[in-house]
Amino acid sequence: MRERHQAGDARLFLTIQTGRIVIFSGGAAQPTAFLDLSALVSCCDERGLLSVAFHPQYAANGFFFVNYTNTAGNTVIARYRVFAGNPNQADPASGVILLTILQPFANHNGGELQFGPDGYLYIGMGDGGSANDPFCNAQKDDTYLGKLLRIDVDQNVGSPPFYGIPPTNPFAAPGLPLDEIWAKGLRNPWRFSFDRLTGDLYIGDVGQGVREEVDFQPRASAGGENYGWKLMEGTSCGGGGNSGCLPGVPPCGSSAYKAPLYEYNHVGGGCSGSIVGGYVYRGQQVPQLSGLYLYGDYCLGRLYASGELLSLTVSQLTTFGEDLAGELYLGTLDGRLFRVVSNAATPSPTATSTRTPTVTPTPVVPVVTSIDPATGTTRGGSVVTIRGNFFQPGAVVFFGGVRAASAVVVNATTLIAVTQAQGAGLVDVTVTNLDGGTVIVPGAFRHTPPVDASRPPRPAPRVLPRLN
Repeated sequence: MRERHQAGDARLFLTIQTGRIVIFSGGAAQPTAFLDLSALVSCCDERGLLSVAFHPQYAANGFFFVNYTNTAGNTVIARYRVFAGNPNQADPASGVILLTILQPFANHNGGELQFGPDGYLYIGMGDGGSANDPFCNAQKDDTYLGKLLRIDVDQNVGSPPFYGIPPTNPFAAPGLPLDEIWAKGLRNPWRFSFDRLTGDLYIGDVGQGVREEVDFQPRASAGGENYGWKLMEGTSCGGGGNSGCLPGVPPCGSSAYKAPLYEYNHVGGGCSGSIVGGYVYRGQQVPQLSGLYLYGDYCLGRLYASGELLSLTVSQLTTFGEDLAGELYLGTLDGRLFRVVSNAATPSPTATSTRTPTVTPTPVVPVVTSIDPATGTTRGGSVVTIRGNFFQPGAVVFFGGVRAASAVVVNATTLIAVTQAQGAGLVDVTVTNLDGGTVIVPGAFRHTPPVDASRPPRPAPRVLPRLN
């Protein structure tokens, strides 16, 4: 999973990297995708369908926006619309493209979309990839790479480019920097968010090889901040120096760069640090987190609250989400979904409460889109490929009431099962993840008696002519 958002109601929208947006409602993922862009999307690693953002007036206009990597490897920001009269289905033909941004390498795509408290759409763009920003894109004014962009999607709604420039953008004037740029000096702002109470902006910017950082921008900011990459990596000097940069770029340590709000060092070798920006907690379920910025790390599995390391860990953490009530969710690369809750016991009047937050896994309900073949013999041994999403390692499959002889999860979207001997007839197919998430596909598989190839076919009856 790459992200989860809400559209002003109780539903959660799960952004699946391979190109689908799925609705999670009532404890289960709906079997039909809200929108399927798989044919347009290049996946995976750091590419794919990376984010969705719903217009502040979504209930009235049905608009939402997506950030994905197209089949040419470039970033696309596009707008779609929900079908009138069907809140659970978007119109795939309604898409219009606002921006296509060329990507020189496959990594550092950024990916986040968020509407700010000002009603404008903010777009996080990585520096274009490779390592140490070889073209110094994050400090150049003629590229969107390494920037935070801000656009007005309520201008030019019916005609290209389907957006306009907010008049208060810091560079909204002829010449460079590009009008859309709101802030620069970012390496890979994978996840950022606005505090729903204060409107302040928190940016989780992924580091190179030394430090991870959280950058901060108060709501009162007029924009134009420079967060320092590639000259700075957190509060240390960047390993690539000023190579590729134009004359006049401030040196490491310059006061022109805004220092991070929080930072932490990498640990060990290999995947030693990769920050995942989160949200300021404004829910009601975990009061001890109120007002704290919760974020984590993909490589280390750690969780932090406003710079403090928590005792909780979540492996393969990729994203955070927030529901209508301000409660927070965590998603992982292997398709797990968690909700942040409190493990509080009722405090006594004479005792000090020792409540600490926990993350409670929400059962991930698999989605089945196809079963091939849909028939097999009653003697068993048929190899059946089940496709869909959210399949977890260790998932089990039942054909009717009989458990499959074996079930192998190839990946989150493909599962291969082998049937056992069973009586003839049409049966349901059930897939159950280890966390208990279950989907039942009624009447999806038919067992038929085998054809005995050793016996010659019985000759057709001979029809004699009628004698009159």
